[in-house]
Amino acid sequence: MATATNRTFAVVTGASTGIGYELAKQCIEHDFDILICAEDPGIHEAARHLGATGAAVEAVRCDLATYEGCEKLVRTVDEAARPVDALILNAGVGVGGPFVQTDLDDEIRMISVNAISIVHLSKRILPRMVNRGSGRVLITASIAATSPAPYLSVYGATKAFDLSFAEALRFELEDTGVTVTALQPGATDTEFFERAHMESTKVAEGKKDDPADVARVGFEAMMAGKDKVIAASLKSKLEGLAGELLPEKIKAKMQAGQTKPGTGHKHEEDIRDTLSKKHH
Repeated sequence: MATATNRTFAVVTGASTGIGYELAKQCIEHDFDILICAEDPGIHEAARHLGATGAAVEAVRCDLATYEGCEKLVRTVDEAARPVDALILNAGVGVGGPFVQTDLDDEIRMISVNAISIVHLSKRILPRMVNRGSGRVLITASIAATSPAPYLSVYGATKAFDLSFAEALRFELEDTGVTVTALQPGATDTEFFERAHMESTKVAEGKKDDPADVARVGFEAMMAGKDKVIAASLKSKLEGLAGELLPEKIKAKMQAGQTKPGTGHKHEEDIRDTLSKKHH
């Protein structure tokens, strides 16, 4: 790590790109030094860019889908020898498609990253915050957490877990000086849809929120000690409200219209082009 300063200290997971990278930027802009991690080698390039601001930035590449990867991050926190003022658990992956067709190993790995690593890292670091009597936690859930998620069935379940876990922890810790906030993004302009193999879906082709805006809203909510926040556009907020109010069957149908493979316009155009060529 670059020379430690008297700034506060944050740990940010899934910070090589997207919302996590923007959350790391928010931390730096608000006088935090940071320890960032991700599974991909891009985490080191991210650290170089973030470190150009003069903040102390350390990057560790670790696979949070594994017990060993989570422990590697914890050891790196220990080696920093600094109290964690903000724990931002953002790492997550998606697997799209009909459940009976998706790969079991991919689904289990997703559960490990999206849910098990959240528990693992919270179990290791939260007690230290409680003992010190201060700290902030941000857990990235999703607006999908409040609705059945056809064609993202396991992903949606992991995010429902994240939201429930965050809200339960918040209640348990309400008199400790430690706050827990859940961030619920809507569709955001990141690499998520490509990595989840959702390019042919309506949601992948639709308008998406800027990850910088999502991160700003999430960071501000964390610093204010809020329970949860839906970020960032009005569309996302309305989707989140619908998730709270509508019956499950209607929510499932609405979600399926966005996430079912083949619902995107480009996919439909490709099919028409193929049929046209065969016809001629």
